[in-house]
Amino acid sequence: MQFGRTYEEFTVGDVYKHWPGKTVTEYDDHMFCLLTMNHHPLHLDSHYAESTTDFGRNVVVGNYVYSLLLGMSVPDVSGKAIANLEIESLKHVAPTFHGDTVYGETTVLDKTPSKSKNDRGIVHVETKGYKQDGTLVCVFRRKVMVPTETYVKERGGEQPGRPELREPAPKGGR
Repeated sequence: MQFGRTYEEFTVGDVYKHWPGKTVTEYDDHMFCLLTMNHHPLHLDSHYAESTTDFGRNVVVGNYVYSLLLGMSVPDVSGKAIANLEIESLKHVAPTFHGDTVYGETTVLDKTPSKSKNDRGIVHVETKGYKQDGTLVCVFRRKVMVPTETYVKERGGEQPGRPELREPAPKGGR
């Protein structure tokens, strides 16, 4: 299974459809809100959401949706990244609700070699998130510094630092 790409493997215009999607549960949303100290009642208080908002129900916190999409994109985009450089823009286009399934896809917008080091480059991508009915819910653009094939080879290949497996010593003997 591929995990990320080298600079040479990105082509402007390519679209990566991330799989699988994620069905957002109430638990997921509430846990994320509590972990990040976002206690807005729109996300945590169903009575408030039902009685005082245009949505009539809890809305999944937008940063959770963004985080899901960012995570979904890692195997296709930034799995080999040297650094995430910039989130250029982030737009929450439509609400996501408990029980919705989020799917993502990323388009390569541009790529440029590093100006300071020839063993890496900058890839500019746009990720879009959709619900199960095709509704666009989130769009963000980011720039990622990724290694060239040379960088990967010079640092020990695809999985540097991974230990070699050893058989356990036989019991009772040496």
